[in-house]
Amino acid sequence: MSNSTGHISYKACTEVGPSCPVEATVLGYYPNLGVNAFLAAAFGLCMIGLIVTGVWKRTWGYSLALTAGCILEFAGYIARALLHENPWNSDAFQTQICAIILAPTLICISIYLTLKHATLSLNPALSRLRPRLYPLLFVPADVSCLVLQAIGGSLAASAGYDEPALLLAGDRVIIAGIALQSAVLALFGAVCADYFLRVRRWVASGEAAAEALATWHDRRFRRFCCAVAGAYAGILVRCIYRIAEMAGGWGNPIMQDEPSFVVLEGFCIVIPVFLLTAFPPGFLFPAMAQREAQRFRRKGRKGSEKVEPTVSGDEGQTEQKTAPEALSV
Repeated sequence: MSNSTGHISYKACTEVGPSCPVEATVLGYYPNLGVNAFLAAAFGLCMIGLIVTGVWKRTWGYSLALTAGCILEFAGYIARALLHENPWNSDAFQTQICAIILAPTLICISIYLTLKHATLSLNPALSRLRPRLYPLLFVPADVSCLVLQAIGGSLAASAGYDEPALLLAGDRVIIAGIALQSAVLALFGAVCADYFLRVRRWVASGEAAAEALATWHDRRFRRFCCAVAGAYAGILVRCIYRIAEMAGGWGNPIMQDEPSFVVLEGFCIVIPVFLLTAFPPGFLFPAMAQREAQRFRRKGRKGSEKVEPTVSGDEGQTEQKTAPEALSV
C-alpha cells in the first residue's frame, strides 16, 4: 500500500529514493528502531511470563487469550522495526497494521473473564445477570469486533495501488470494528461499576457473609482488581485514539504522527499487558485459578468422572461454601 500525491504514482516503489520519498508512504516516517525493539521485547517477555504462570497455575482460558494477543503485538512491532530499514516494505507494513490492530481484542477477552469469577467469589445474588452469562455476552461481542477488524485489515492489505475505493472500504470496516469494541468495553465498565457499588453497599450494611468479606478485604484480590482496572482503562484509551486515527483515512496527519502512536497505541497496550502479567490470578485470585483449572479438567475427562459443582457453578450458596477453600490454595 502506498499514497499518491497529485498525478505522481508510487506503484513501483520498493525502497526510499529520490522518486520514492519516505513522506509518500502511508506512515510518512521511519519508525523509531529503539522504541519498536523495546516494545517487541516487552511483549515477548510478557508472553513468556504468561505461558509460565498459565501452565503453572492452570489458568488456561485467561492466559491463552493474553498470550495470543502478545504474539500478535510482538509480530507487529518486529514488523515496525523492519519498516525502519525500509518504509516501503509492503509485507512489513501490512503485518504491523493487521497484528497491532487485532491484538488488543484478544487481550480484552481475558479482562471479560474476570467479572464472572469476581461475582462468584463475592455475592452472585447481587449480580444483575447470572455470572456464567458474562463471558457468553462479552466474549462473542469481542469476537465480533475481531472479525470486523480482520475483514477491514484484509481489505486494506489486498487493496491495489489503483484501488482507493477498496482501501477506503477497509478503513471504514476497521473503524466500525474498533467503535464496536469501544462500545463493548464501555458497557463492560458500566456493568463492573454497577456491581462494585452494589457489593460495597452490601458490605457496609453488615449483612455480608464472612467468606465474601475475606475476599473483599484480601489485599491480593484487590491488587488483581486494580491491575485489571488499569488494563481496562489503557485499552479503552487506545480504542478511542484508534478511531480518531483511522477516521482521517490512510496517511492522515494523526496516522503520520509517531509520538502519538507510541504513547496512545504502544504504551497504552504494553502497560495493560504488563499489569495483567505481573499480577496474575493464579497468585492473587486463587479462586479464579481453581475454577479455570477445574473447568478444563472436566472437559478433558469428557464426563467420565463426576465432578463436584462447587467450583464451577454460578449459584450463590454453592460458591460461598467453597470460597474459604479456594482462597487457601
